[in-house]
Amino acid sequence: MDEAERLGVPVPGWTPPRRPDWQRIEGRYVALERLDPLRHAADLHAANRQSDAIWDYLPYGPFADEAEYRAWAEGMAGRDDPWFVALIDAGTRRAAGVASYLRIDPAAGSIEVGHINLAPALQQTRAATEAMYLMMQWAFEAGYRRYEWKCNALNLPSRRAAERLGLSYEGLFRQAAVVKGRNRDTTWFAAIDADWPALEKAFDRWLDPANFGVDGRQQESLASLTRPALVSRDPALV
Repeated sequence: MDEAERLGVPVPGWTPPRRPDWQRIEGRYVALERLDPLRHAADLHAANRQSDAIWDYLPYGPFADEAEYRAWAEGMAGRDDPWFVALIDAGTRRAAGVASYLRIDPAAGSIEVGHINLAPALQQTRAATEAMYLMMQWAFEAGYRRYEWKCNALNLPSRRAAERLGLSYEGLFRQAAVVKGRNRDTTWFAAIDADWPALEKAFDRWLDPANFGVDGRQQESLASLTRPALVSRDPALV
């Protein structure tokens, strides 16, 4: 057994990346803006009112009215961890979702994406996919080595989304938490920096307008493009 096998592969010249520090990232279909209750809360609350089901697997919500939602947003905005952004649909120029970086650990080179909450109008759109791509892109370009996604094991849409985005299944943590008075088993997914070049090409190919017909339907699915990069697949989805 050589030294790398016994002690681990060396990481020469390792420098911890910076923490998230941007205010806006512009994409083709969506823009990401640091969450600002004054600018975003009204639009987000209005968009979210279309379905209470979007809160099923989050530790907060639904909210009774705009004031209650704004109070929640004020409590989250400006935090270092979780670090929230609003997702601005390029077509409507209105906020229609939020996401965050959390469990940000520059020393380990690890960062998680979570608190993802998409209003019904944003779900299953190019803008939603591009938002996840932009968050992943920033993390790896900033120098993070590991990008995590965790979700309630009962949340099959989230598990499908993680795998579709090219995040490999890493296991199930049983009885990981109690959320809203109920048990939560947590499913783990992640991508690492070695995965990113292939994933970036897959996203670029899928997001290209040429991948969509005049009827808006995709020619190639993102899942088919990211699948070769997966180290392991979620057994619940195979």
